[in-house]
Amino acid sequence: MIDSKAVIDQNADLAADVTVGPFSVIESDVEIGAGTDIGSHVVIRSGTRIGVENKIYSFASIGEDPQFVGYAGEPPRLEIGDHNIIREYVTLNRGSSSSRGTGTTTIGNHNFIMAYSHVAHDSTLGNHIIFANGASLAGHVEVGDYAILGGFTLVHQFCVVGAHALTGIGTVCLKDVPPYLIVAGNPSKAYGVNVRGLRRRQFSEESISDLKRAYKRLFRSRPGDSVINSENTTSDLLDHHAALLETFIARSDRGVIR
Repeated sequence: MIDSKAVIDQNADLAADVTVGPFSVIESDVEIGAGTDIGSHVVIRSGTRIGVENKIYSFASIGEDPQFVGYAGEPPRLEIGDHNIIREYVTLNRGSSSSRGTGTTTIGNHNFIMAYSHVAHDSTLGNHIIFANGASLAGHVEVGDYAILGGFTLVHQFCVVGAHALTGIGTVCLKDVPPYLIVAGNPSKAYGVNVRGLRRRQFSEESISDLKRAYKRLFRSRPGDSVINSENTTSDLLDHHAALLETFIARSDRGVIR
């Protein structure tokens, strides 16, 4: 049902069963898939595509212009997948035309973005991610599948948050967050493998043990021990998750939180 007090442009494309609450505004060049529920006072700007079975709560700002000083009115995009929950006062900006911009901000599937969180221009979220209240990304950030950002986590532009990573409340990420690890603080530090989270996702005990060994070798070795680079790989490790951890570190452009 579409409330009579909602304002919807005639050129917006809404599936027949989309619901829209009172005082929400949906501009032209917006697509919204079947089963999506839009609460009251939501604003969805032109250039936004939303998939199926999403729920967007009151006062969310979806597809607003990028907060980029060089933005000159170009038509970038915001692409949102399926089965996402977007809570009150969340702000999701479209992409940008910057020299390193993709022109599109992308949100995957089955993500839970809690109140007051922010996703800036050209950022990319995978699937099954949780943003606790007030978590915020600068532009060009990538967040891997199943990552959890604690409340008021801040991520610097161009950083990468690896899959299955967990950040503590108020964490400030100025470098990349390695996959599978817990990081916290300001300045942020790594505090070991996200064991509880991995068990919840049915990682085997063998995989978790291999990740623990890789963590100790890569993060807690003494000065003068083996250096992390492309010549020092985990090819000897049987578990591919441990190999992915080292590959992530070796390929990081910004360096990783330790």
